[in-house]
Amino acid sequence: MMTDLESVQFAHSTTQWTYDLAVPSDSRRRLALAWLALGMVSLLASGLFSILLVLSRTPQLQTLFPVADFFRVALVVHVDLSVLVWFLAFGGALWSLNGTHRYPQLAWFAIAMAAAGTLIMCIAPFAQSAIPIMSNYIPVLDSPVFLGGLVLFGAGIATLCVRSMLSVTPVGPSISGDGALRFGLNAAMVASAVAAIAFGWSWSALSPQLDPRIYYEVLFWGGGHVLQFAYTLLMLVCWIWLAWAVGAKLPLSPRIVTLLFAVALLSVFVTPITYLAYDVSSVEHHSAQTLLMRFGGGLVIPPIAVAVVWSLWAVRVVAPTLLPLRNSLIASLVLFSAGGIIGFLISGSNVRIPAHYHGCIVGVTLAMMGVAYHLLARLGFRAPQSRAAAWQPVVFGVGQLLHIAGLVWSGGYGVQRKVGGSDQVLRTTQEFLGMGLMGLGGLVAIVGGIMFVVIVIGGVCHSTHTDVQNRIA
Repeated sequence: MMTDLESVQFAHSTTQWTYDLAVPSDSRRRLALAWLALGMVSLLASGLFSILLVLSRTPQLQTLFPVADFFRVALVVHVDLSVLVWFLAFGGALWSLNGTHRYPQLAWFAIAMAAAGTLIMCIAPFAQSAIPIMSNYIPVLDSPVFLGGLVLFGAGIATLCVRSMLSVTPVGPSISGDGALRFGLNAAMVASAVAAIAFGWSWSALSPQLDPRIYYEVLFWGGGHVLQFAYTLLMLVCWIWLAWAVGAKLPLSPRIVTLLFAVALLSVFVTPITYLAYDVSSVEHHSAQTLLMRFGGGLVIPPIAVAVVWSLWAVRVVAPTLLPLRNSLIASLVLFSAGGIIGFLISGSNVRIPAHYHGCIVGVTLAMMGVAYHLLARLGFRAPQSRAAAWQPVVFGVGQLLHIAGLVWSGGYGVQRKVGGSDQVLRTTQEFLGMGLMGLGGLVAIVGGIMFVVIVIGGVCHSTHTDVQNRIA
């Protein structure tokens, strides 16, 4: 009988492209584990805040939260933890594995700053009263404590990017499958660095006397768009890596994959031009950044998505350790596609907008969850192989589909976004049922998220316990 790894190697025996990334067994592994741990903690904390969010928008339960600002405060922390911290921490894990040994002190200094910043953001709502500002991409609590934590986290990520650039692994003169994935990771890292520059540029150009709602919206608009390229590139690398891991033969050569990644990177490099050409608070600057995102994403995402879906048709996965990977990949493709389709249905400011970005964001999250499962065994821990691990992406994905379906339904009846508690007035049966479906889906998704954290922790603890027993023996 062949092992799971041997089965995948046999399935790839007729193709010349190996879309796989080696995992080093040295200090880089410990660094990657530290970033992955930060991401897991942020997901867990985000899940706690998401429970409060769902309850504050669910009919009959929303009256338990009479203070509207409660919803907004919880939403700010939930979004920043589940998107900003989780995505960039996971990127930090992959960039650490992809780099060399150079500047280890700088690497650990980066993770220390990012972790401290994350902790401060988590405790900020309880340490100081603050006005929640629902700015796009990075919502904030307008208080010195929260903003201090956010700046500290950003400084950690900026340091991570600088260190990663100084210790990047050369791809080599010939383009290979692993070289294409490395290029994608490097492009995501460069995009994150450009986003940091864009944030600093906007901060220097804006007057602090502006209304906070306008100030933070403009401050995070340019860099926020660039971060979307970083998140998208990380997701595409995860898609290709997971497809190869389960035995799929991607019908795209490494040269084509690298070219597609380069198109996204080119869109990132155009960002400074928009800053030079237009004032950061102008309509032209706002529109230019949106156009860049549509151009880069529109050209890059569909070809890779279609190629991955096509390659999966011929794959029959039965190995227990590969089922979580395949299910995570399929769920990611479905949720991201649903989010993209909903984007075309948006008209006005209603809950269809969060339905759109929830689909896309959860698509990225599911891809990262699949790679996290894939990395566990390579990092020296137990690979998930239980039925719970196979079902976790399904539970999380179905819950999120119900969640965004309820939002789309309610948005069609004009239910407004960014409101909850007593501010959310549901007048009709359709609005009531739509938001009820949203609440049900949200609770199911929370269960799926908790399952992921428990499964990963279980794999780590089981391996650690086994290693201790082996040493004693």
